[in-house]
Amino acid sequence: MDRSTFYRLARAATASIAVAVFGSADGPTSGNSAAVAEPRTADIWKKRHEGFVERSKKGNVDVLFAGDSITQRWETDGKAVWDDTVAAWKPANLGIGGDRTQHLLWRITAGKELVGIEPKVVVLLIGTNNLFNNSPAEIAGGVRAILAEFRKQKPKAEILLLGLFPRAGQPIPERASVAPSGELNPKVAEVNALLAKLEDDAAVTFLDLGGRFLDDRGNLPRKMMPDFVHLSTEGYRVWAGAITQPIDDLLAGRPSPKRQAKASWRRVDAFRERLMMWVSVSRP
Repeated sequence: MDRSTFYRLARAATASIAVAVFGSADGPTSGNSAAVAEPRTADIWKKRHEGFVERSKKGNVDVLFAGDSITQRWETDGKAVWDDTVAAWKPANLGIGGDRTQHLLWRITAGKELVGIEPKVVVLLIGTNNLFNNSPAEIAGGVRAILAEFRKQKPKAEILLLGLFPRAGQPIPERASVAPSGELNPKVAEVNALLAKLEDDAAVTFLDLGGRFLDDRGNLPRKMMPDFVHLSTEGYRVWAGAITQPIDDLLAGRPSPKRQAKASWRRVDAFRERLMMWVSVSRP
């Protein structure tokens, strides 16, 4: 059995375990609005969602991008980069501007946006629109529910979970060329610290790209994010460059070194437990 086959079988075998670990989207949510599936009512949102459902029925998707306006804008500000780099992966874009975690959760559950496709890799970026309504723990809980649903519906898929991108935490004067590091939204780092803990050795790889968008002083340049929230074409070029190798590796069945290390330590721990049991049984 080659390594790629081994990892595919391991992912399928641990799908139900992952749901138990992450929690199910149908399970208790403890009053967390970010983890309760909810549709939006705007006609433009419904139309885009319905388009996704029809797109998925056609299949032929290897890399699925799911998220909010930052993902949606691959179709505009990021189109040239998408055509040059991303298109080679047989991708699909399930991003809708303004979506929060609960909206994406609805789209992939009751909304049935995943029916008809079997992505090999899911690139998930969601939660920035929750920053002003939910706590970091609630946002992480919403992302956890989405991960559980992906694992349940698409157990063979690898998930590249991205940390929230940096954004301004308050209005920045139009003449300013950067959002100073001290004026960036501090909740982003808090959320990302929690999202990092959702990485596992079965299917979820966490990647925090935030530093790539900042200058050497930790400021957020306007040339990277013109409104200090959404990416410019240059910003999408940075995003694509940062995920190219990880996606190529995941498509080839090669987990990240960090995940491989976690898997190795898990095996060591399991061996240690068996050894301790053997020693305790063998004692007179």
